[in-house]
Amino acid sequence: MKVLVLLGLLAAGSAVAARRGLILTTVDGESMAPELASGDRVLVRRTRRPRRGQVALLRYPRLPSGAPTGEQLLLKRVVAVAGDRVPADWGDPDVHGLAGAVVPPGCAVVLGDNRPTSWDSRHYGFVPRERLVGVVLRHASRP
Repeated sequence: MKVLVLLGLLAAGSAVAARRGLILTTVDGESMAPELASGDRVLVRRTRRPRRGQVALLRYPRLPSGAPTGEQLLLKRVVAVAGDRVPADWGDPDVHGLAGAVVPPGCAVVLGDNRPTSWDSRHYGFVPRERLVGVVLRHASRP
């Protein structure tokens, strides 16, 4: 009987730990096309230490297009992390003039795969670690 209770508690604890460490969300928009399309589901592992090339989930202020205030979640590809030099040919517009700069400690640089439709580091600069939520582990295409 004690073994069953112990196994039950262990299973419940594992479920809570997994839930706290993982996020399931749905893509809304085309900024990460063709890899991620609107309607795709992604599983995100919580971390604030992404690696170059990973797709990261981050919190950022809403687009400056008169949208409601508050924060939104964005999915973007990490192209540079602390200590890396931002690629010189990373795209236009480079509103913050980051091309060729060294990424400061505790920050990353992110871009959408579909650059013409993406609001990313070209527009809002370096992403502080506090804004990072996690990295995509898996994704499933919409039906």
